[in-house]
Amino acid sequence: MTLLEGIGARIIDTDRIRVGILERDADDLDTSAEQTVVLVHGDVSSSLFWQEIMQDLPHDLRVIAVDLRGFGDTESLPVDATRGVRDFSDDLYATLQALGLEATHLVGWSMGGGVVMQYAIDHPVLSLTLQAPVSPYGLGGTRRDGSRLTDDDAGCGGGVADPDFVQRLTDRDTTDEAPTSPRSVFRSGYVAAGYTSAHEDVWVESMNTTSTATGNYPGDSIESPHWPGFGAGTTGVLNTMAPRYFDTSSIVDLTIKPPILWIHGTVDAIVSDTSCYDLNRLGALGVIPGWPGADVAPAQEMVSQTRDVLDAYRAAGGEVTEVELQGVGHSPHLERPTEFRRALLEVIGYIGRPAYPAPPTEAIILSSSD
Repeated sequence: MTLLEGIGARIIDTDRIRVGILERDADDLDTSAEQTVVLVHGDVSSSLFWQEIMQDLPHDLRVIAVDLRGFGDTESLPVDATRGVRDFSDDLYATLQALGLEATHLVGWSMGGGVVMQYAIDHPVLSLTLQAPVSPYGLGGTRRDGSRLTDDDAGCGGGVADPDFVQRLTDRDTTDEAPTSPRSVFRSGYVAAGYTSAHEDVWVESMNTTSTATGNYPGDSIESPHWPGFGAGTTGVLNTMAPRYFDTSSIVDLTIKPPILWIHGTVDAIVSDTSCYDLNRLGALGVIPGWPGADVAPAQEMVSQTRDVLDAYRAAGGEVTEVELQGVGHSPHLERPTEFRRALLEVIGYIGRPAYPAPPTEAIILSSSD
């Protein structure tokens, strides 16, 4: 009941992990990599979220949506957060290799934006579409220039997650009886006020595929002498985006720079310069007591950080298109599918611009250190 018309699911065996993917039933599996679009979801979601846009994309493209480790139908093997999001991006590479695909067009949403940026640092790609992406400097705990606020990333990582939300994911709660239920979080965080969908039950089911087993969501934490009293641990999903482990700003240094589309909404509750998911922002608002002040614990300027890095990418010779959608939340592909579709088709060279040539597979790609 979670699959929409024309969408099929299967499992891919790779040399790392068993991976769940969605494909369109009518797609030609022999379509070239240059005409293939790969969709990567974000945190607390799965490939199910991409189905409407999959249905809407031209049928001479091949469209694949991949479940990340611990989400959807992919195995819930533990996540080594000390590698940043590389467990996810390496799984993605193994999946595309198993499918016989080299460089493709990658689309990443939220945490998935960080995954595809890391992938592009490590492997050739044709284009990158970043939808409401995590900042290149991770989630929380940094100043505008990406420098870390504390040496233990206080207020970041697995300790950020609300325990009741985690329990409701474990219980696969589908109600809206509490603000911490997945359905309520979807309505308040994933989309702007006023968004409705006949497929909301599918989106909630997608969230509920999140594994809360040890080593998956949300991850562990450590005690910290800094406010709010905990720091990032070493395993699990949220720790992959702690700034001590995650930094994709080196994308600026790529020798071959694929075109980038950055598409985001102006009322995104999750990724913004005033994010309601940033504990320093919540401290400033008085929601969490004891905040030590903006000099010590400033809110992370997530969108500004992304703009700074992409401006540097452009200055270094890369092509960047920014599409900012007024009144849109964290999910442009759901909230404004027409604009999302057109912008995606432009960046992959389907309409409005020459197709981007495939980079040579022997190209040397600069990578940040592990």
